[in-house]
Amino acid sequence: MTDTQEANGVILIVDDSKANLELLSDYLTKAGFHTMEAMNGENALKQVEYKAPDLILLDVLMPGIDGFETCKQLKASPFAHNIPVIFMSALSETIDKVKGFSLGAVDYIAKPFQEEELLARVGVHVKLRSLTQTLERQNLTLKQEITEREAAEAALKKEIKERETAEAALQKLTVELEKRVEERTSELKKALEELQQAQLQMVQNEKMSSLGQLVAGVAHEINNPVGFICNNIAYAKEYSQDLINIVRLYQQHYPNPEAEIKEEAEAVEIEFLIRDLPQLLDSMDLGTDRIRNLSLSLRNFSRSDSSNQVQVNIHDGIESTLLILGHRLKAKGDRPKIEVIKNYGDLPDVSCYPGLLNQVFMNVIANAIDALEISNEPPPGTTEESPSTTTKIAPNPIATIRISTEVVENCAIVRISDNGPGIPEEVRSKLFEPMFTTKPIGQGTGLGLSISRDIVVEKHGGQLKCISAPGQGTVFVIEVPLEPLENSSSQTRPSESPTQEWADEKTVLIS
Repeated sequence: MTDTQEANGVILIVDDSKANLELLSDYLTKAGFHTMEAMNGENALKQVEYKAPDLILLDVLMPGIDGFETCKQLKASPFAHNIPVIFMSALSETIDKVKGFSLGAVDYIAKPFQEEELLARVGVHVKLRSLTQTLERQNLTLKQEITEREAAEAALKKEIKERETAEAALQKLTVELEKRVEERTSELKKALEELQQAQLQMVQNEKMSSLGQLVAGVAHEINNPVGFICNNIAYAKEYSQDLINIVRLYQQHYPNPEAEIKEEAEAVEIEFLIRDLPQLLDSMDLGTDRIRNLSLSLRNFSRSDSSNQVQVNIHDGIESTLLILGHRLKAKGDRPKIEVIKNYGDLPDVSCYPGLLNQVFMNVIANAIDALEISNEPPPGTTEESPSTTTKIAPNPIATIRISTEVVENCAIVRISDNGPGIPEEVRSKLFEPMFTTKPIGQGTGLGLSISRDIVVEKHGGQLKCISAPGQGTVFVIEVPLEPLENSSSQTRPSESPTQEWADEKTVLIS
């Protein structure tokens, strides 16, 4: 195919007669057209999909699908519906021509072919198709130009409007930038505070971990010698009583000893020794028993937590905490002894992290002691604040801490209350915030209750509440599910009244 032929157009000839195909191809090729050939409608449809011609010469009578059906499918095809079709047939009936035109044909050539007529008709329709395509392209170009002009006009109007409002927009932008600077400054300040809180909390956690290891080590080292003493005191009592019995027998059977023995007996006060030695051994037994209990409490308090919760009796943790804080419960200066009243319920073992839960008991009870110490101080000119109170009242003659436990809806509830001065609402609402403290500088970090809340809420899926009002004391309610966090299915809501009924009270005076 030459460039000239391609420029003149491509003609698809469809005829079941090979002679007709050769004849028509010869006419068209000499006239400068490029030809494609198909001997049936099916082949023609395939060739059109492969390459679209500029015009189709279509025979009417063909085996398989005839020319009318082929034309119908061509006009329905997205590849060929715009290609002009000229029917070729020996049929000269008007009805056949009308049918062809109704199916979309543009012309009708009768057989036998006349070369001049054929080339004239083909030339006209190829030129018409070319002009139509050119017109379509020009229309498309014109539409694009119109669209571009409309867009340009709209852009110009928009630019004019933007210029008119530029000053207002600039002012608004200035305000927004100032606002963003303030917001960013606030965010940076908040991030710095959170970083400081995290650092302090890490230090506090490390201190508690180191303290736990130290206490556990000391308790372990004390336990060995104390165990040795406890195991041998019984024998010491038995042996000393045997010696006393022998001395009594000597005194009974030899009432008049030698002068040297008599002088030595008077010098050492033998009768006093006989009376005092059993009492001395009993005191040693009592003392070692207390040391052993203290060692056991220290080990129980500082026990390391595994990655999983374990079943423990939380009463043991409370008792260990009270024993460790025993020195603060004693009378001190003008402050009387702090009375601890316990009302333990029938509590089953609780799945928890015992070391962390003991830390919560330690923080809450220590805060209660702080509140009671302040409530018994004479009102100074400058008030020292504690995490439990900023309100000063008259000294309390009977400082009391009450501890009760019970089971409510598959949860262990521990209430720790004091009869201190209470907490104002503006302080109580901030108790669990990190870094918040009402203690003087150097006496508190503001992390104790915040860490306690995280332990109870985050680690155990429970709740930690504070119920208080000025002059009515303070109650901390610790709620821990009996089962591990992933298995707990209920959340309790303990009473929010600061006044509780305490039945079957057991009073413990720390001497």
